[in-house]
Amino acid sequence: MRYRRLGEHGPSVSVVGLGCNSFGSRLDEDGTKAVVRAALDAGITLFDTADIYGMHGRGKAGDSERHLGAALKGHRDQVVLATKFGLPMGEDDDRHGPRGARRYIRHAVESSLRRLDTDYIDLYQYHKPDGVTPLGETLAALNELIIEGKVRYIGSSQMPAWQLADAAWQAQADQHPAFVSTQVCYHLLDRGAETETVPACTRFGVGILPYYPLASGLLSGKYRRGEQAPAGSRLSAMPGWLTDAALDRVEALRAYGAERGLSLLQVAVGGLAALPAVGSVISGATGPEQVVANAGAADWVPRPADLDALNAIVAPGERVV
Repeated sequence: MRYRRLGEHGPSVSVVGLGCNSFGSRLDEDGTKAVVRAALDAGITLFDTADIYGMHGRGKAGDSERHLGAALKGHRDQVVLATKFGLPMGEDDDRHGPRGARRYIRHAVESSLRRLDTDYIDLYQYHKPDGVTPLGETLAALNELIIEGKVRYIGSSQMPAWQLADAAWQAQADQHPAFVSTQVCYHLLDRGAETETVPACTRFGVGILPYYPLASGLLSGKYRRGEQAPAGSRLSAMPGWLTDAALDRVEALRAYGAERGLSLLQVAVGGLAALPAVGSVISGATGPEQVVANAGAADWVPRPADLDALNAIVAPGERVV
C-alpha cells in the first residue's frame, strides 16, 4: 500500500480507503469485523463513515459508526478515522437547530464519539452544507472541537467549488483551521469535477476523496453488454446507467487495461488515484476478498503516456454517466 498526505495540511492516508456505508445495513457486526481485519492487513489506514450510515436495509442511523468502533478495538491508533455530520438522521435532531450550526455540531460530535467508542475523530467532515448557517459559524464550531482535542482535522463533502474557495478565505480571515479535504462524486466515467472542483482544491491545498470511484460498480468489471445487472446490486436499481454509451467506454477502458496487463478495476482505481489533488480513493466492500482486490488495484501507477491514453477515452471534465 502507498501512502500520501491528504491535501497540503491533512493526515497521511492510504491511497485506497475503506468506505463503511455497508456496515450496519448490509453487514452485521461479524461481517464488519471481517472486512475491517482484511483492510488492516492490506495496509488501509483511512476508514470513512458517517453518522447516518446504517439507516438503510436492516440497520438504523448510527449503526455503521457503532460497528466500526467495535471492529477497531485494539487498532484505533493505527487508522485515520473519518466520519461526517450534517445530513438528517431520521430522528428528532431538528431540535438542535440547523445542521451546520454550533449547537447541532456539538450534539453531533458527542454522539459520534460515543458510537465510535473513541475520544477523538481524525477527520470530521461536514456532509453537506445546510444552506442556512454561515460558514464562519461552522468553521468556528469545528475550531473549538480541534482545540478541545475531539477532532484533529476537518473536511467537507458535496461542496461546490465556489464554496470551497469561500471556506478557505473564511478560515484564513478568522485564523481558524481550514478544510483539508472534500468528498465529491468522481470516477473515470464522470470527470466533471475537473472543471471547477479540482482546480479549486489544487489552488487551496484541499485533498479530494472521491466517492463512487467505481461508478456504482460499472467499473468493477462485473458488468458486460447484454447482461442484466445482478439482483440486489446497486446498478439493478439504476438501469439508466447501463447505456450503450457507458458500456462503449467501459469496453474501451477494459481494452486499455488488457493492453497493459491490467484489470478494469486496476485501471479505475489506479487511474483515479493518479489524478491531481486526489488523496485517497474510498472504496466500499461487503467482503474481505473485495477489500483485497480494491487495495491491490492501487499498485498500478500510470505514467504520463498512460494518462494521455486515458484522456483519449474519457476526456478531462467529461461526464459519461
